[in-house]
Amino acid sequence: MLRRVLWLPVRDRQLKFLNQRFLATEAHHETSLIRNMALVAHIDSGKTTLTESILHKSAYLSAPGSVDTGSTTTDFLPAERERGITIQSASIPVKWDRWTFNLIDTPGHADFGMEVESASRVVDGAVVLIDSVEGVEAQTKGVWRQLDRYGVPTRLMFLNKLDRPGASFSSSLGSLLTHRLHPNPMALALPVASFHTEDYVRAEPGIQGLVDLVKWEIWKWTEDGYSATQSLPRTVEELETSGILPTNHPIIPHLVAARTTLLENLSMYSDELMEHLLALPPGPSSYLDVETTAIMPHLRKATLRNEILPVLCGSAMKSIGTELVMNYVGELLASPMDVRLDTESADGPLRLLAWKVSWDKRKGWMTFVRVYSGTLKRQSSVFNVTSGQKEKISKVLLLYAAEAQEVESLPYGSVGVILGLKFTRTGDTLVDARRSSSSSQTSLRGVAPPPAVMSASVIPKSHSDLDPVQEALHALSRTDPSVRVDMQEGQLLVHGLGALHLEIVEGRLRDEWDVNFELGSRRVSYRESLGPGLSSNVNNWATEVAGKPVAIKILMTVEPLADDEQGDPVWDGNIVLGPSGKPLLSPDAFRDQLDPMANIARGLSSSLSNSPHTSLPLSHIKIHVTDYNLPRDIPTSILAGASSSILRTRIRGAGMGPVLEPFIKLKISLHEDTMGKVVKDLTENGGEVLDLASDTSAMDGDEVVAYSTDGLYIPPEELSPSSAASTSSKFSNDTPRLKRTIHAVAPLSRMLDYSTRLRALSGGHGLFDMLNAGFRQVSEARRLEILREIGRA
Repeated sequence: MLRRVLWLPVRDRQLKFLNQRFLATEAHHETSLIRNMALVAHIDSGKTTLTESILHKSAYLSAPGSVDTGSTTTDFLPAERERGITIQSASIPVKWDRWTFNLIDTPGHADFGMEVESASRVVDGAVVLIDSVEGVEAQTKGVWRQLDRYGVPTRLMFLNKLDRPGASFSSSLGSLLTHRLHPNPMALALPVASFHTEDYVRAEPGIQGLVDLVKWEIWKWTEDGYSATQSLPRTVEELETSGILPTNHPIIPHLVAARTTLLENLSMYSDELMEHLLALPPGPSSYLDVETTAIMPHLRKATLRNEILPVLCGSAMKSIGTELVMNYVGELLASPMDVRLDTESADGPLRLLAWKVSWDKRKGWMTFVRVYSGTLKRQSSVFNVTSGQKEKISKVLLLYAAEAQEVESLPYGSVGVILGLKFTRTGDTLVDARRSSSSSQTSLRGVAPPPAVMSASVIPKSHSDLDPVQEALHALSRTDPSVRVDMQEGQLLVHGLGALHLEIVEGRLRDEWDVNFELGSRRVSYRESLGPGLSSNVNNWATEVAGKPVAIKILMTVEPLADDEQGDPVWDGNIVLGPSGKPLLSPDAFRDQLDPMANIARGLSSSLSNSPHTSLPLSHIKIHVTDYNLPRDIPTSILAGASSSILRTRIRGAGMGPVLEPFIKLKISLHEDTMGKVVKDLTENGGEVLDLASDTSAMDGDEVVAYSTDGLYIPPEELSPSSAASTSSKFSNDTPRLKRTIHAVAPLSRMLDYSTRLRALSGGHGLFDMLNAGFRQVSEARRLEILREIGRA
């Protein structure tokens, strides 16, 4: 008997709003319907593509943009469009059904981990994407740890790119257990690779539909991305003969088992649902008759308690699965009401967290905030609890990537942008200025920037460019706290998270701040110590003041540090003692800049910053100033020139000293099978391996043994027909390989690109921590290399 199947199109909303952006234009929505969410993943997993699909399906866009053509909404920076990667997080408020989503698209590259840090701090839920060909990757675990670190309570997995050859829903689901992301991933939907059974026989890659196991309906997408739905029959007999799917379709035998396992697994976390299932009549069809309204409340509670991990799937490129992702984000992820503290309320005193700061040439400083209590209104004053400064808010905005819309206020739980704050930095807490003296001064938890691993010198093109360059660097470090700027021996240094990060920093300084500079090569700053010759006993210096000869005498001893002596960091590894035998303050630390010892210290510092032999800074020298003689009526400032000249003469007399090179301590965690390549690379680059420790737990704190599949529904591989025929899949569900930890020391000059090098050597799974190990004297061969490098050989 033939049945006519009626598919209900889900295109009406798009057609109705085709020429009208359907977005959140006011911030007065109900707090329980707000979802502050981030899209996070390993690089190239499809976050920005899913964002575009969401904006298209919500009718914000009439057509989705493409990363390949540089036409996406959230990747609007020139560097993002040129490179095809996300560099900074972008926030867009989107209206979907009855919910308002504050959606944050984040970068996937490890060099821009600060953006994920700041986004993780303010969201209540996250959609974690996985490339279904690759499974869980290195940065997938990295962003998962970041979500754990900031206590993001609810998460949803989206297994993306199921249209690619080699994609596997089953293996991707299994990789969540293998890498121990969650012990109970729960598939809420199954993929329909094709509605034609012959495509399964030919192992054709693709995805054309989804079966929603909770709402018990099937979705079908056309080539142009439009979808239609059809409710599934509630009995096994009708399911097999309904005509919705061909009678011999491979997915039909698995649908009942998938829904039965889902309900039984969920009932383990809900006594009410367990009782409901026990009251059902016997027979395989009884679980198919359970209504969505009887399931969804228990599914939401289990998600909020992190007892289950909801898993969806699809293809963001083809807009397949986007509607289900947004439906379940609204149904399952936490609202601000679900995670609020006792002191937080819509009617309470104002409390904000600045989670990101950016600069716009037209708008000026833009501070991204989340309202944790009260309501923020424009033209109001706030008190920065972190810095102790009072600031005035000029405008309140909702930001749609690069576009902004002004609003009157931001209510409790909202995310928005405020203009007018001149001093606020990422992680600062802001409160109502009128209540700044109350208990509301307690700071919210801030955002911790990842440690910098690479640096480069910034060289202004002229002296007049120095101030603009310094101001631009200061402003840039405010927008990106993972950029650190300091001055060493008169040289500006910028520190970042990797080679790509420093490239982007260079581009932003030129494009956004229009400053003239050159970025020096990524090299370290070497040092020279005291020469082997006898230091001369020169203690006098003669000059003229107002045409009259003046003789200055400064008594000091100059000698190399003993092996058991530790240099003073204030003096760059030297020890400088005053007449009392106590360490001398740095020149700028003296309260009275006219103090004679302040000027002597200034002169010594000048000489130590530049060797007369190599122009390198001097280190590992002990100087003891025992006495000085300054004639009457002579300004104390002349002591700076005297001490500098005397010390320089003494150092020149001792001859060229040994060259010192900065070393770092390394702790490297990696798979055992890549350890040999990493050790070989270390030794070839001047490193010394101190210890090879076996690590029976994974480097991120997970145990080697994968989570059990008992009680979980893992669909068979044949539901992803191309996966069995493809050899491109790079992951398996075998037990993870044994981890090892390498402890080593190595010269910093050979480790500037180690982040990139280790990724290549370890297949992206190696992690390392770097600590300063001080300066070490180099061999004669290495000394000649360094002298040639700096042009002194």
